[in-house]
Amino acid sequence: SSQLVAPFLEVQPGMRVVDACAGGGGKTLHLAARMQNKGSIIALDTEGWKLDALRKRATRAGASIIETRHIQNNKVIKRLHGSADRVLLDVPCSGLGVLRRNPDAKWKLDPAFLDRVRQTQAGILQQYSAICKTGGKLVYATCSILPSENEAQVARFLEANSNAFRLIAQQRILPQDDGFDGFFMALMERVG
Repeated sequence: SSQLVAPFLEVQPGMRVVDACAGGGGKTLHLAARMQNKGSIIALDTEGWKLDALRKRATRAGASIIETRHIQNNKVIKRLHGSADRVLLDVPCSGLGVLRRNPDAKWKLDPAFLDRVRQTQAGILQQYSAICKTGGKLVYATCSILPSENEAQVARFLEANSNAFRLIAQQRILPQDDGFDGFFMALMERVG
């Protein structure tokens, strides 16, 4: 289900795209393919070893438009302010959408953990949204099925940034409906 993000983000060849929580790069590589390897993708992550793996995967795939940047402080993010046509935020989450693959995870969840995750999500959404230029689009995504991590996060963000962003579409994918892992994505446009 996470591979549905690339078409949802509406990338086109020649665009500048930032994948802000790139991890191992599965979605990054999908974006590069949809862009026909034309334009640029800046893949960001706080874990350098994940970006090392992404660089190797990109080389094997011939995806030459991907540049990786290790986030060690806010300077990387500030340098990108207002520069991206598209921003993908596949944020850390509870993982409740993938329980069928990791059923023991539900026993490790507690209210304090969920509170920390939601705070992290809100912080990432607020901080990284500045990367999106006016007229650009941003996708907020999780592999959670909890409204508090999804629709509620987006609603709070839009309320706090009503002059800057508008909601275009959001989609929740539930395992029982589609046979996919649970997933959520919201597409927003920067209007000011």
